[in-house]
Amino acid sequence: MAANYLHGVETIVIEKGARPITGVKTAVIGLVGTAPIQTVDAAYKSVNEPVVIRNPVDAAKYFGVNTTGYTIPAALDAIFDQGNGPICIVVNVFDPAVHLTEAEPDPATVLASDIIGAVDVDGNASGLQCLIGTYNRYGYVAKMIIAPGYCTQNAVATEMIAVASRLRAMALIDAPIGTTVPEAIAGRGPTGTINFNTSSSRAVLCFPHVKRYDTATDTEVLEPLSQRLAGVIAAKDIEKGYWWSPSNTEIKGITGMELPITALVNDSTTEANALNEAGIVTLFNSFGSGIRAWGNRSAAFPTDTAPANFINVQRTADIIHESLEYAMLQFIDRPINQALIDAIRESVNGFLRTLIMRGAIIDGQCLYDTAKNPVTEIAAGHLTFDIEFMPPTPAERISFESFLNIELLKALK
Repeated sequence: MAANYLHGVETIVIEKGARPITGVKTAVIGLVGTAPIQTVDAAYKSVNEPVVIRNPVDAAKYFGVNTTGYTIPAALDAIFDQGNGPICIVVNVFDPAVHLTEAEPDPATVLASDIIGAVDVDGNASGLQCLIGTYNRYGYVAKMIIAPGYCTQNAVATEMIAVASRLRAMALIDAPIGTTVPEAIAGRGPTGTINFNTSSSRAVLCFPHVKRYDTATDTEVLEPLSQRLAGVIAAKDIEKGYWWSPSNTEIKGITGMELPITALVNDSTTEANALNEAGIVTLFNSFGSGIRAWGNRSAAFPTDTAPANFINVQRTADIIHESLEYAMLQFIDRPINQALIDAIRESVNGFLRTLIMRGAIIDGQCLYDTAKNPVTEIAAGHLTFDIEFMPPTPAERISFESFLNIELLKALK
């Protein structure tokens, strides 16, 4: 019976059907480090505050110019060298009033604990912890996390992986300066002496450092590979799509490598191949190739050989899962009926069809299995759907089987 009397005509709008699902932002880099904010205008200074930087102009405005001893300006320069478009969520932990030596600001006094950060009793975050709550502020979170110069410390690398796991992000971790190829590979095991002993699918191990020309000192200086690789991944996301591997992409803005890495595309005995075999992303520099990022796998490899050890496969799965979760907010708390089940299923399938068309996945579908949805669960307000999909794996290895066929001599006339 109608809620009130009406002698006439009314129209009741019924909302049903599939809803479009928007993918989350992927070319987002979370950068934690130090900046010479004592040189920045007071209106733009920040300490332990996540600040969004989209271009080199804002980078200089908020975090100053490249200055020896500070990590953020150099990292932003490295990122934007790879192409326009990435979003950087930047957290400066350097406080000129706190980090002092003989009353002078000194970035060398910044500790691993400053980078790791914490959340105080009032809910104020610092360091890496500032990256966790950015969705409520900006509507997106970092999908790559870097702490150049500090991630070589085990404590920092471990926390980066922990934060990356919470955000469905990748932590890009460098080996210390001076690490040799044998030391980098040994670092993957219990007898290693560097920060590479992890099997996390959230960790991307980067080795060696790269060289860039420093105009301030008129010399070549070493800088972490992680910040350049983060820029490469972001640029590839924008140009090609997040389902593309960053491997075999030339790195811009560098003049050389910390140490030579032997590399040939058809030789399995090279150092580049040995590093990749150990789950380390390295550099490829052969005749006429330029210096390229080289390696498709996270630190999960070789312990885990499932397709998700490919960096692009893991990232594609992350984006799909997160996009679907955010999109489901519009369906939460609606009455459970056939129309709701159909709307959810078709919304997801529509999203997956779009990804198939773009080449982000080979195939995929969302199914509603009645066996997984007994009446007791439905009565409790709980629905379960199956999602299956497969991103394209990178063509890491191409083989030719060659035959000398004397029958082809018949073609002679």
